[in-house]
Amino acid sequence: MPKITTKTKNDLLFDTNLSAAQQLWAGRLNSLQLEQLKVLTEKYEFSIPNGDLLPVDNRWYVTHTGLLRLATRKRCCGIHVRPVMEFCNAENCRWAFEAIVYKSPACKGFVGFGDADLMNTSSLVRGAEMRVAETRAVNRALRKAYGIGVCSIEEIGSASRPDPPAMLLQLPVLQASDNGNGHRLRDQIYLLIRKHKLDAGLVKLYATDYCGVKELREASREQIEAFTKHLAEYAEKDPAGLTCELNGYAPKKEAA
Repeated sequence: MPKITTKTKNDLLFDTNLSAAQQLWAGRLNSLQLEQLKVLTEKYEFSIPNGDLLPVDNRWYVTHTGLLRLATRKRCCGIHVRPVMEFCNAENCRWAFEAIVYKSPACKGFVGFGDADLMNTSSLVRGAEMRVAETRAVNRALRKAYGIGVCSIEEIGSASRPDPPAMLLQLPVLQASDNGNGHRLRDQIYLLIRKHKLDAGLVKLYATDYCGVKELREASREQIEAFTKHLAEYAEKDPAGLTCELNGYAPKKEAA
């Protein structure tokens, strides 16, 4: 007489996850991803129907929802979150947070940090950089606390970030002194373009002319630094004048 086996709770959850994955991402999951799904299901009880996991670029990522649900199942004692003010700059929409997860009353805490700014967040969450930074900090702390090796989807800003203006790709990748926070030169100009809603193509032509070079990539670090400072001051003191200045390069842009 054949032996009758009873499926465990995790077996049933994996069957549910497998069915959901095949419906949502049919033909996009390879055998290795399915094996990883089985491990994540058995070890952490993540649920695809509940939005705990997402596949991106042939890898699984856990969501903020999945991490919070796991913390609830594990009876997490508490999460303390605070902004790290020395790394925050509200004017430039740059935020950093520290999160500490306490698994039990006696736990000394698992620490995680998260940051967000205009360069590492999607345009879909523009204006919510502070909340994104907080979420990333909590996610990292929870992953440390419960030994989760897969990254959270909210932490991968590069996958969803908007493409920078083409002109920025021609800037030298050099570290500049931006009040000591070490932003890259291209990041500084990108922030100015977004903050003051400038035309990136016109800014490129203006920068080339200002630096006295034929191609922007030929400009030196000192020239780009001087232009960045000039652009920031011009935009703050005389935005209308800057607009007129940039519009003067419109014919060249159209010709190009």
